[in-house]
Amino acid sequence: MAQTRSATKASENNTHRRQAVHPLTEEAETASDVVEYLKEYAREKPEVAALWCLGIGFILGWKLKPW
Repeated sequence: MAQTRSATKASENNTHRRQAVHPLTEEAETASDVVEYLKEYAREKPEVAALWCLGIGFILGWKLKPW
């Protein structure tokens, strides 16, 4: 029975360590998920994705023009 308690404590400690995930790791996973979603969306609807890219490029070019 003593082994069971120590095994339970060890598993609780490991669970606690797994829950304490570094915030940058979560942000990296979220960014990766967003990129994967956008790639999938662009494969399914290439015309819409191209228009979004064109629109964003136009706005950025207009706001960041060098003159």
